[in-house]
Amino acid sequence: MRSMIWHPEEKDQQVNQYLDQTNHAPYATIMALLVVGVCLFTFVVLFGIV
Repeated sequence: MRSMIWHPEEKDQQVNQYLDQTNHAPYATIMALLVVGVCLFTFVVLFGIV
């Protein structure tokens, strides 16, 4: 049975660098979609009343 104590391996540093480069949430895209959605909803409501 292996020891339960974790020791960093050589590959861990490469994995961490890869995750730092690629694993980010696209907050700008999410906000842009929300703004476009609100604008479209407002447009539809305003022209639905007229």
